[in-house]
Amino acid sequence: MNQIQKGKYRPYPQIDLPNRQWPNNTITHAPKWCSVDLRDGNQALINPMSMEKKLELFALLLKLGFKEIEVGFPSASKVEFDFLRRLVDDKLIPDDVTIQVLVQAREHLIAKTFDSLKGVKKATVHLYNSTSVAQRKIVFAKTKEEIIELALEGVDLVKKYEAAHDGEIFLEYSPESFTGTELEYAVTIANAVTARWGISESRKVIINLPATVEMSTPNLYADQIEWMSRHLDNRENVIISTHTHNDRGTSVAATELALLAGADRVEGTLLSNGERTGNVDMITLALNMLTQGVDPELDFSNINEVLEVVERCTEIETHCRHPYVGELVYTAFSGSHQDAINKGLAYQKAKDDAFWEVPYLPIDPADVGRTYESIIRINSQSGKGGVAYILEKNYNYQLPKAMHPEVGRLVQMVSDEEGRELEPKEIYSIFKENYFKIKEHISLIDFTLTSQKKIAKCSLTYIYNGKEITAEGEGNGPIDACKDALMKDYKNDFSISSYSEHSCGDKSSANAVAYMQIHSKDILSCFGVGVDTDIATASVKALFCALNRAFK
Repeated sequence: MNQIQKGKYRPYPQIDLPNRQWPNNTITHAPKWCSVDLRDGNQALINPMSMEKKLELFALLLKLGFKEIEVGFPSASKVEFDFLRRLVDDKLIPDDVTIQVLVQAREHLIAKTFDSLKGVKKATVHLYNSTSVAQRKIVFAKTKEEIIELALEGVDLVKKYEAAHDGEIFLEYSPESFTGTELEYAVTIANAVTARWGISESRKVIINLPATVEMSTPNLYADQIEWMSRHLDNRENVIISTHTHNDRGTSVAATELALLAGADRVEGTLLSNGERTGNVDMITLALNMLTQGVDPELDFSNINEVLEVVERCTEIETHCRHPYVGELVYTAFSGSHQDAINKGLAYQKAKDDAFWEVPYLPIDPADVGRTYESIIRINSQSGKGGVAYILEKNYNYQLPKAMHPEVGRLVQMVSDEEGRELEPKEIYSIFKENYFKIKEHISLIDFTLTSQKKIAKCSLTYIYNGKEITAEGEGNGPIDACKDALMKDYKNDFSISSYSEHSCGDKSSANAVAYMQIHSKDILSCFGVGVDTDIATASVKALFCALNRAFK
């Protein structure tokens, strides 16, 4: 990028913060959450939400457990005003939920805002004006003193209309573009606002410190939050709020570090909707906390419902790799990953304690309403363990470990030819074609087993090269006796390497599944599978399957 003019971009200045404490801290409890989906999120949509969509999204936010919801900018448009009135008139605001409205420091806008709030029991009036160097210099052409005076005029107006309001009013003040504002100036204007409001234990103030534009690495935002926390007057009565955007792709990290630095409250949206690259995603924040043993106090146990409602209301599709909610985030294609997940899930199921320790899955998919079926999916990069997992979880075939490579190769051949991911039903079809629908050169007709003095005896009837043969054999067990009978006329020499079995299905109607591994001087290994209501019959079927596959 040599064509870029030298000096066009500059590094963000470091924060003078001796003995910073936030790197030593840990998030131990959930912050206050405030959804701005209906305001910041809605204003960033190509097609802003209709009344019906807003009502649907509002209902979802309540269901998820949000107690603070910014419902819009009612003084800016009739649509925003009417939505708030609909919430009030239809009594849709629970008593324990605080509605938040955004407004600029202008009397006619504040007056209209309070008109929209008539009948609201608890409301936060979110007052803002831009304080950054660039905005003061380029947009407003105002001095620092003039910007402070504008903010204080806004506070006075809110107090004026608060006096006539039949309900509880809280104040939130945002020095917009905080990350582009000198810290000394930001704390000066914030302290002036809280003093003018009459801050006290009963009149707390939310000071929102927005990364309206994300301009630095997350650690510098944390430094700014801790610096402000140290210098704000009446800190015990100030609620420090964050409102991060994702311009640099680090809004989640910035918010988490800000919480370490002393922030009390988080504003954000579901699935990162918002201006430009979006607001911080509160789903990611909340579930990050959950994976650290912290109750986020928001309920994302049915993440598919959240995804469905938000996508319908915003008309924005969610990326398949979006943390916790994307279609592929609980999916492994890599063979080594599939094998580790398969083993991890089995280990998790067998152990007594609840601690989650499945490789490659930082959260139990079931905790967010996802199922295990989609964890392992098969393409040309997949391994043997993934195929075995699909067959076990979806179709109850518990393949012996030694059989995994053989079945994996069969599936991978098809995946390579198709050049795409294979669905579980396609994997099962490949399995059936290779073990239950094979061309036979030797076919089982019938057999009987008896035992005398610990010696098994078998009478075996089968068709070999078009000829029906009945032969007798004996051995240490049923399989050994069957093999002895078979070898009276069968010309292909082989040895049995391993045998395993399990039941499949409900106990009352379960089938027995048997797996037989054979080898010969020319064949290193070949498996056969047999299924029957009788375990002995399943075993003999598995032997004949192996022979037909090995000696085609």
